[in-house]
Amino acid sequence: MIGLIGLAVAAGLGVVSHVKSRSFVQKRLRFTKIVEKPAIGVLAGLAATFVAAPVVAVLPFVGAATAIAIGAGVGTGVHLGAKDSDRPLIGD
Repeated sequence: MIGLIGLAVAAGLGVVSHVKSRSFVQKRLRFTKIVEKPAIGVLAGLAATFVAAPVVAVLPFVGAATAIAIGAGVGTGVHLGAKDSDRPLIGD
């Protein structure tokens, strides 16, 4: 049961980190040159994993998989947000 709670937390944080990072890159970083770099998603994902690792190490019910899920969410969000940054925003 505890493992299932940890899995749900990891999945939820992965989805939230993906959505937030994609929105941030699409709205705020669209006019910067850093978005044009092809490896920006990988670098952002690795950085997020290394930042989240010490935090999730001290929390109960979560572990390394949570840090990896956060890093994967941020990496994919940044990559897709960079792809979306050349499209016009609708509704803003």
